[in-house]
Amino acid sequence: MAASADVSAGGVSADRPSPLAKTSTGLPAHLQDLTERARDYVAAASSANTRKAYASDWKHFSAWCRRQNFSPLPPDPQVVGLYITACASGSAIGTATRGGKPDSVSTIERRLAALGWNCSQRGTPLDRKDRAIATVMAGIRNKHAAPPRQKEAILPEDLIAMLETLDRGSLRGIRNRAMLLVGFAGSLRRSEITGLDLGRDQTDDGRGWLEIFDKGALLTLRGKTGWREVEIGRGSSDATCPVAVLEAWIKFARLAKGPLFRRVTGKGKDVGPDRLNDQEVARLVKKTALAAGVRGDLPETERGQKFAGHSLRAGLASSAEVDERYVQKQLGHASTEMTRRYQRRRDRFRVNLTKAAGL
Repeated sequence: MAASADVSAGGVSADRPSPLAKTSTGLPAHLQDLTERARDYVAAASSANTRKAYASDWKHFSAWCRRQNFSPLPPDPQVVGLYITACASGSAIGTATRGGKPDSVSTIERRLAALGWNCSQRGTPLDRKDRAIATVMAGIRNKHAAPPRQKEAILPEDLIAMLETLDRGSLRGIRNRAMLLVGFAGSLRRSEITGLDLGRDQTDDGRGWLEIFDKGALLTLRGKTGWREVEIGRGSSDATCPVAVLEAWIKFARLAKGPLFRRVTGKGKDVGPDRLNDQEVARLVKKTALAAGVRGDLPETERGQKFAGHSLRAGLASSAEVDERYVQKQLGHASTEMTRRYQRRRDRFRVNLTKAAGL
């Protein structure tokens, strides 16, 4: 298990592995084109955020291997077992004596998934069921697993207060109001908000498109489980109607084609061509929630950790007083159990099995 300075295998990049061999100059031109197109399909098999996270995790593992004089490839289950142990103990970066922060169980599970993906793409699969890995991971879950920490739901009264902190007369203010309202009414993920285009097949990196009708807006989205349609009806007031604010943003930003939510430039007077990063949604939610005094009963440092992009998604699920199946469809969940995780203030004891059993 000697260390290797080169963490690539078969000439494949350590950051962007591919199951396809590099194009040979001796191949016919039509096969070279097919190879390049196949690489594009490989990249499209996972989201940009997933690839970025997996690349970061592979870099983390490779750096640990170098410090321990191990080779990351081919994958050795015993080495991986030691690595996840180091992650759980806080010694994966530097040494145990430095008192590093242990990774959470969910982070370790993601790192393990990243190692499996990277090794598979390099043609050297990792057996994650090997007892050197599986048994250690089971012990980490039993010892360190904790209930998930859910983000605070943004309720309608919170959202209205957050909207009031934004300038209605500026391009940036109109755009941010539209992002909050669409994210809430559509119960969208961050990437689904910023991935919207004005029409179908207008960009290579789009995750869906928008159609506006008299009664509302229809969003066609490519999510984790495939394509789905999300209907956003018009509200009772233009000030809080997501469709009306969307129309205002499109009009004043003079948008005709391409990404829907873009950067505002030129001291707030111009709109650039580039799509917003999905992290902007999380920052917007946190900033406006703090400015509006949402959960003002908590210390500011704790309040800042309560809000993120998922706060909008959980807000609609917690507020819409309709049949649960409609909420499930809007969120794009395959099961009601997943939808219920987003419902922060639902009636948990509506079905009383104790009384139904006769007690």
